[in-house]
Amino acid sequence: MDPPLLLLLRLLWLHTLSAFSAASAASHHNCNSPLLSTLPQSSFRSSSDASFSHAAHNAKLNTKDGAGGWSPAVTDREPWLQVDLRDRMEVTAVATQGRYDSSDWVSSYLLLYSDTGQAWKQFRQEDGVARFVGNVNSEPVVQNKLSYSMRTRFLRFVPLDWNPGGWISFRVEVYGCSYKSDVADFDGRSSLLYRFNQKSMSTVKDVISLRFKSRQAEGVLLHGEGQRGDYITLELHRGKLALYLNLDDTRLRFSSGRVAVTVGSLLDDQHWHSVIIERFNKQVNLTVDYHTQHFQTKGEGDSLEVDYELSFGGIPLPGKPGTFLRKNFHGCIENLYYNGINIIDLAKRRKPQIYSVGNVTFSCSQPQLTACTFLSSSSSFLSVPAAAPSSIMGGFSVRFQFRTWNPDGLLLSARLSPEPRRLQLQISNSRLLLTLHSSATQREEATAGHRVNDGLWHSVSLDTRSLRISLTLDNEPASTTEQWEQLEPRGSFYFGGCPPAGCQKPTLSFQGCMRLISINSQPINLSHIQQGLLGNYNELQFDTCSIRDRCIPNFCEHGGRCVQSWSSFSCDCSGTGYSGATCHNSIYESSCEAYQLTGSSSGFYSIDPDGSGPLGPAQVYCNMTEGKVWTIVSHNVTAAVRVQGSSLQKPHVMMFNYSSSARQLRAIVTASDQCQQEVVYTCRKSRLFNTKDGRPLSWWVDQGGERRSYWGGFLPGVQQCSCSLEENCIDMNYFCNCDADTDAVTNDTGILSYKDHLPLSHIVIGDTNRTGSEAVYRVGPLRCYGDKSIWNAVSFYQESSYLHFPNLQAELASDISFYFKTNAPSGVFLENRGHKDFIRVELSSPSVVTFSFDVGNGPAVLAVKSHLPLNDRQWHYVRAERNVKEASLQVDQLPVRFLEAPPDGHHRLRLNGQLFVGGTASQQRGFLGCIRTLTANGVTFDLEERAKTAPGVSSGCPGYCGGSSSLCHNRGRCIEKSSGYACDCSQSAYGGPTCKDEVSVSFDRESSVTFTFQEPFSVMQNRSSQASSVSRGSSSSSRAREDVAFSFVTSQSPAMLLTVSTFSQHYIAVILARNGSLQIWYHLQRDGSPDVFNPTLSSMADGRLHRIRIHREGKHLYIQIDQNMDRKYTLSSDAELILIRSLTLGKVTSGNFPEEVVGAGSKGFIGCLSSVQFNHVAPLKAALLNRGSSLVTVRGPLVQSNCGVLADSITSHNLQDQSATTNKDKGQRSSETQSDVAVIAGVVTAVVFISLCIVAVVTRFLYQWRSRTSDSSVTEKEQRHSMKTGYRTELHLHSSIRDNMKEYYI
Repeated sequence: MDPPLLLLLRLLWLHTLSAFSAASAASHHNCNSPLLSTLPQSSFRSSSDASFSHAAHNAKLNTKDGAGGWSPAVTDREPWLQVDLRDRMEVTAVATQGRYDSSDWVSSYLLLYSDTGQAWKQFRQEDGVARFVGNVNSEPVVQNKLSYSMRTRFLRFVPLDWNPGGWISFRVEVYGCSYKSDVADFDGRSSLLYRFNQKSMSTVKDVISLRFKSRQAEGVLLHGEGQRGDYITLELHRGKLALYLNLDDTRLRFSSGRVAVTVGSLLDDQHWHSVIIERFNKQVNLTVDYHTQHFQTKGEGDSLEVDYELSFGGIPLPGKPGTFLRKNFHGCIENLYYNGINIIDLAKRRKPQIYSVGNVTFSCSQPQLTACTFLSSSSSFLSVPAAAPSSIMGGFSVRFQFRTWNPDGLLLSARLSPEPRRLQLQISNSRLLLTLHSSATQREEATAGHRVNDGLWHSVSLDTRSLRISLTLDNEPASTTEQWEQLEPRGSFYFGGCPPAGCQKPTLSFQGCMRLISINSQPINLSHIQQGLLGNYNELQFDTCSIRDRCIPNFCEHGGRCVQSWSSFSCDCSGTGYSGATCHNSIYESSCEAYQLTGSSSGFYSIDPDGSGPLGPAQVYCNMTEGKVWTIVSHNVTAAVRVQGSSLQKPHVMMFNYSSSARQLRAIVTASDQCQQEVVYTCRKSRLFNTKDGRPLSWWVDQGGERRSYWGGFLPGVQQCSCSLEENCIDMNYFCNCDADTDAVTNDTGILSYKDHLPLSHIVIGDTNRTGSEAVYRVGPLRCYGDKSIWNAVSFYQESSYLHFPNLQAELASDISFYFKTNAPSGVFLENRGHKDFIRVELSSPSVVTFSFDVGNGPAVLAVKSHLPLNDRQWHYVRAERNVKEASLQVDQLPVRFLEAPPDGHHRLRLNGQLFVGGTASQQRGFLGCIRTLTANGVTFDLEERAKTAPGVSSGCPGYCGGSSSLCHNRGRCIEKSSGYACDCSQSAYGGPTCKDEVSVSFDRESSVTFTFQEPFSVMQNRSSQASSVSRGSSSSSRAREDVAFSFVTSQSPAMLLTVSTFSQHYIAVILARNGSLQIWYHLQRDGSPDVFNPTLSSMADGRLHRIRIHREGKHLYIQIDQNMDRKYTLSSDAELILIRSLTLGKVTSGNFPEEVVGAGSKGFIGCLSSVQFNHVAPLKAALLNRGSSLVTVRGPLVQSNCGVLADSITSHNLQDQSATTNKDKGQRSSETQSDVAVIAGVVTAVVFISLCIVAVVTRFLYQWRSRTSDSSVTEKEQRHSMKTGYRTELHLHSSIRDNMKEYYI
């Protein structure tokens, strides 16, 4: 059976099995009955009652008894209403009302649950939202169905918001049904053994399900193994569930490299968690609390063979060969099923298949470990009065347990006697730090542990008795400090933080959970503190640990690493090739065509053909020297292959492995206009087809695995070669030269060009087994050109017209980008709606683009306003992105607007309608104009194809700038004119009519060009205004980005090429060192050392033209030198380069630079610089076009030149000089070389000057002639005026331009 088909059948079996199990459970009974109506008054409790008539027992739904509902006392700091269901029940929904005939109701609340009524846990819906929507008035019932049912006995309703014109009041109902279970309690030294009837049990499919709650973070739940090497182990490890599973792989049997599949987190919270393991052959689903991990197990076999028995709760025989020691499980397990067998039921009935080891009981003991949660990082604290000394030795001892995600926070502080001593225990840089302050200047410190912010419970013991301070963390050795006198506490101990007057130097408060607090061996009763009977507190939540793992599930895409704190998470995108808050955006261009439009030259590049999609970047070679831009993908067989001795029974088979994956190749081919692959094929007495029946004797296999028997140059499906198409076969009786079967070498070389079949994956040769028979072939790389997406455009000319596509797949993350041009004042670009959720991008006014959406937290709106109208009939770029961290909107090069997502809000955008482009479902507010290059999540929409059947929409876009050819190059912007077009090169380092002419300048030792970005006050004012209008999160540094590109020719070293300096003493410097090698300096931290990179050790001061391109994304630095050298480096900081003061080319005489950079700066630069670009700034163009600008400072001589000509002349001179001076002595060589250099320099200068004069004369003549014969001179004048005025405008507006965009045309 075909492997993909077999895999599909296996997955269908698993899905069917899961669906059947869920359906069976759901259909077992109707689980939505009201559960509170029959409960006695004693089942209702509350934190307080406003009066007897407002008591908790009046909180039943629709009741009019008493005051008609429950209300807490006005002084209640943390009100709650609690319900005891009298037994564990399955709960599926809850409902609320306000107080009868009143203005008292709750508009939002939390729902907590507990088996004991002491240790509570927040219920969260599947998307992590804990807040339930309540009422908007007193009478209507608002029901909230749970996204999954929970089994519990106690429920607690905690009001969050209520009617501002009234007070808190609840009437509630709970819906569900009874719940029965078989429970076993394991004490950490016990287990249950299920023994098979035969020696071993071999299964190809397994279903194991159970529910557990644990008191520890470690423990084995299930274990079994066989002598063949099979094993299965399910265990808790560091609070996560790990499954080890291997099928018939003896290599792993005795190794220590067993790999686990890990699911879940914080599973040691003393609450129930469900587990289901479903296996069919090698395909496995592991589900923990409704989060499923799909994987394929290791090993060669399809069956799991376990000998003798399965053990549950531990491994009872640690001496068994091949096992690895683990801690036994300590907690409760219920409803344990192994392939339909109820293991606990068999154990309760003492069936012979079950053997009990140790003390296993069949009721779950209830622990009394209650915790409290410190909610605020600035104001939470718990104060407890100091107890009496613990012994005659004096001193004190404090013990407690904590868990947190934060790397910093105050755990404990106390004032000591004698004054002014005080003691602080805090988490600092993920370690415990104990500080004893003896005076204002003297202190002693001790540290313990590392990574204590891992979310696990940690035990801390602090003891000051016996004239020493002892700090113990978990089971580590104690850190001890000797003292000269006994320390005694004064006043209170402060846990987690301090009140405003409690600490001399306020520090960051602790955010996390604490439990088992004791002072001098006396446990602290947290209930007494909550009731006001002991101590004091602020911003605390009692009886629950509200820690949450924000990295489960992992919202970081493309392999990004999730890093979390108590209240948020961030994504580390290092090494992924992606950037952004959730590693959603590719840092690479999507095609070679896109690289060419940014001004890049031929070379090796990483392209990401599906952008933010799942494929990842592919390494290709971009050939930009021909008329077309070719994308070239190589494979592993580059040399010619000679084949002899093959037959149809034993054919020669060659497989080609490409530098890109099959899916990447398919994406590259699909996105290209044309693709081809050359097959060079020569033969002697070796046929391609059988002359009798036409059966192929040789063939090739396409990327989809299909056999193809047509050869280069001919059409698919026809077994012929190119000579038949060209009618030049050596024997016209055959369709291929090789089929003539001659003793002479013949050739059937051709080019495969039907792109749906490319690239070639295998070649099979089957007729070289006769005497003198042979074939020689060579398969070239895959070559493609054209980017179909760039100019896929449509025109909307009716307001009611639109295109519709399937709904966006945008639950957790989506990005949408496109270009538009219009003269209409407003219109909807696109819209997609769900039941309540929606997403929309529109031109809301002539100068404002709006991005709005709703994921369940209420409508959110981002708007970007342009200082110039956007309905100017020119192309404008729009990119909108939304993920679980933030939303952003970018328009052209205007500042990007950001909006942070609420940390505990809804995440999933649920859309079920169609995507409407150019309009809405209501056919109102439609867009009039052109849209092109519409891409969502890396998928380009074929607008032109869909427009063929849509009324009011046509393919393409009228105008010169709407064609598929790139009229303006190197970031030049195409401007529509009434009788033609012009290229705005203001954002390009190039000039000329189409932005292709290099702007080159010759420097001498004293020359320099300085581009000043802004005055300090203006920069800071602009930066602060941006900060005030842009919401930034912890991931803002990941937006740091620079793009630097330039060419140069020199024979001098050391030399200063380029420096960028800021008002905050940061800088970038690009120099040639003393040996001529390139050095790149990045200094992004004021107190840190600069990062220095040497991408090449060879000298670049060789008189040749070199092209340098530097690109930074956060910490990642990408350097390209010429066409064949790419380097990637990692910086020590990902800080954004803000408050940029100036950019200087050539000599630098001031600045806070290291000695080596200062030395290069003082030497200046002698040579030619060309096409210099820094983000949106082209300083050489600015120097030539804006000599009088206050932003451009030119020192020393500066002459417009041509670096390419100069490099050629220097290279030519060097070659001639070497040949002419081979046999001369050293002195003569030196003298003649100096003389020749002077002569050549004079000749070059004269040639350049004469050439410029000729060009000027010819240009003047042509200009006058065109003025007399054509109106096209208007276009040329408008173009020149646009270039100069546009660039001057850019000089004044550039401080507001963001650099982190991918705009290729503007």
